[in-house]
Amino acid sequence: MDKYKVIGLMSGTSMDGVDIAYCEFEFKNETWNFEIKHAKTIPYDENWLVRLSQLHQQPIHLYPKTDAFYGRYLGKITKQFIEENNLTVDFISSHGHTIFHQPESGFTAQIGCGAGINAESNLPVINNFRNTDVMLGGQGAPLVPVGDFLLFEKYDACLNLGGFANISFKKSQKAFDISPCNIVMNIIANEFDAPYDNEGEIAASGTVNSELLLALNNLDFYQKQGAKSLGIEWVKTEFWPIIASFSQVSDADKMTTLSEHIALQIAAVLNTNNIENMLVTGGGAFNHFLINNIKNKTKTKIVIPDSNIINFKEAMVFAFLGVLRIRNEINILKTVTGAISNSIGGALHGNFSKIITSIGNKQLAI
Repeated sequence: MDKYKVIGLMSGTSMDGVDIAYCEFEFKNETWNFEIKHAKTIPYDENWLVRLSQLHQQPIHLYPKTDAFYGRYLGKITKQFIEENNLTVDFISSHGHTIFHQPESGFTAQIGCGAGINAESNLPVINNFRNTDVMLGGQGAPLVPVGDFLLFEKYDACLNLGGFANISFKKSQKAFDISPCNIVMNIIANEFDAPYDNEGEIAASGTVNSELLLALNNLDFYQKQGAKSLGIEWVKTEFWPIIASFSQVSDADKMTTLSEHIALQIAAVLNTNNIENMLVTGGGAFNHFLINNIKNKTKTKIVIPDSNIINFKEAMVFAFLGVLRIRNEINILKTVTGAISNSIGGALHGNFSKIITSIGNKQLAI
């Protein structure tokens, strides 16, 4: 079977909602082709925003309860999406929502019970993509680079500006998180009663605070080499306390400084690796101030694709990771995560007998 109709589900750390992408994939002439046919973001209501943001510090019994409820929620909204668009779907591939990510301690956790999604949608489901890699000593992130290498091979690098800024390199087949991005800028935007900094207008109104910028740039994470990833825990314990300590700096100046900091970290990576052209996706691609800031610091040609790719690339790639999973092909690379071996990640829920047509450890040809 070389044609697949898959729904990818993605919920990022910026918590703007659940991205649902109905995608079609075809493997032909040793090349993968894809198209995002329908896509939609379902914003979280206040109850889900509070529950997801606070779950990591709630009593332990609320974790499995929320995992189950959230899985059923994902299944319900996916079923509604399918009915609204009259879709024929082979299976659902879900990233879930990350609550804990501490690979250095040997664990990561994304809620969204696969059995719950399966029960509500009556479709086969793949989820929990990160755990296998962490058990093999990897970071469990980033996982999108496999999609970058196979679906966007004409670019030297792919940069995603989501909750965190992460990048993948085609030539070396390596990837890592660069810095926080929307996850911190959105906090400042909230002080202006805005969910995010629309086109970078808030950042454009302020000035860089050199002392704050220096303190952020001196964080130990930026000195680490090789596979590395960031999580909400690091933001809360390492990054945000620095921002909070500069109480005398206005919110507008903090936003400008954050934009400068993120652009500096990204440009340093691009310049060090001599990247000629790069695809940029994620919500930050709409932040004109940030994008121009990056352009001013590098000679790399920055390509901004159509809005469907910008908004739903990660959901689409997780759909693709599911395709590789059922083909029993490697979908997590040790060169990206730092694990001891490549792996095939993803837990299956439901009946895949009509979809899985091959058995054997195929090698990823990239």
